[in-house]
Amino acid sequence: MATLIHTLADHSDDVNYCAFSSSCLATCSLDKTVRVYSLSNFSELPYSPLRGHAYAVHCCCFSRSGRVLASCSTDGTAALWDARDGRRLAVLEQPGASPVRVCRFSPEATYLLSGAADGSVVLWNMQSLKLYRSGNVKDGSLVACAFSPNGNFFVTGSSSGDLTIWDDKMKCLYNEKAHDLGVTCCDISSHPVSDSENGLKYFQMASCGQDNQIKLWLILFADFLGVELKYKCTLNGHSAPVLACAFSCDGQMIVSGSVDKCVIIYETSTGNTLHTLSQHTRYVTTCAFAPHSPLLATGSMDKTVHIWQLDLRQPCAGDTVENESKVAVEDWSEDDVSAWLCAQDLADFVGLFKMNNIDGKELLKLTKESLANELKIESLGQRSKVLQKIEELRMTMISVSVPVPDEFLCPITRELMNDPVIATDGYSYEREAMENWISNRRSSPMTNLPLHSLMLTPNRTLKMAISRWLETQQK
Repeated sequence: MATLIHTLADHSDDVNYCAFSSSCLATCSLDKTVRVYSLSNFSELPYSPLRGHAYAVHCCCFSRSGRVLASCSTDGTAALWDARDGRRLAVLEQPGASPVRVCRFSPEATYLLSGAADGSVVLWNMQSLKLYRSGNVKDGSLVACAFSPNGNFFVTGSSSGDLTIWDDKMKCLYNEKAHDLGVTCCDISSHPVSDSENGLKYFQMASCGQDNQIKLWLILFADFLGVELKYKCTLNGHSAPVLACAFSCDGQMIVSGSVDKCVIIYETSTGNTLHTLSQHTRYVTTCAFAPHSPLLATGSMDKTVHIWQLDLRQPCAGDTVENESKVAVEDWSEDDVSAWLCAQDLADFVGLFKMNNIDGKELLKLTKESLANELKIESLGQRSKVLQKIEELRMTMISVSVPVPDEFLCPITRELMNDPVIATDGYSYEREAMENWISNRRSSPMTNLPLHSLMLTPNRTLKMAISRWLETQQK
């Protein structure tokens, strides 16, 4: 189930891109501005909108920590902003001053990649704010890019239809003609998948294009084997050019937006359509999953950004949301509650809930006592099932309205830590993630400097703080 819970309509022209951090959503537009919103209540931050670009802003992205926001524009520059107060930190001028179409931070924010209409691609060093490496795609404009999870490689997509794999020294390693009429977007999942044939771990990549298609690929990044790109399948759900695609944080879903005005959410493993969202009135230009909450943002040439809340526990193939609620759960009507009951396989209770005038506010108040004494649900098993679904709904609301404190998130996975450990660089990480990290390299994920020791020390103080925070969210 996907529910439209909020619409942002502050831009005065086409929305070109949207991007999440753990606590904010940034959007950019042909109106030359970048706008930043809090995820706690979707209010615009006091320093927003960010004004500084002379022409249309095509793309924006956050660094992994969420502290720096980058944007790029037709004016031939990429700008860096402090996401805490909106200060402009730097203006990076593309060589040749060509319009910059796309920008992306490397996973550790060591570099910012900017790609331009003349085919130029630049890696900027984020410590010195100087040009580190530059290159050019062989043909067409550079319109898409994505980094490998370790940051040692990146992929670019061009208007000529090529996907090109580069290393971080700007060496071109591989080129594939992927979309005959041009690539429009690409994304790489951070979760590896195993290839049973050779035991290697591949990452899934998605690309989309003017040919109405989304293609899924398996890509191998290995310093000792080079790179390998294997075609997996094609998703043909759209009837017009596909302008945007993005993986969910766990890699289990992929979302796409199209000239056909639709947003489609697919199950990555099967390619099945989970949801089709058709609320935009013009081309859908951008879509993004939030990293730590069940939120999806979609932007359009209709000048709006829609915020969707996803039920990640029980996706239903073929679901659409045209008749679902567009408001917060507390404001659901009785009909909205009925639709929710049907989506949760509780359709037998629709008549009972309607007879008792259960709207969203009343739904959230229900307890095991009121289910038994007021609604007269005699079966203990049925009461337990209804109560469980209501509790899941409450928890979803918590995760949407209360962002996880950044210090509780592992810098590698950007997920809430369960077993935090302190590395010798002084930072805390999820144990399993850090053990996997140091099994392949001996540098700090945060500073990229060598680790003096691979010893990991349990951070019991942080673990207790996380436990206390979780307890407060469940009250």
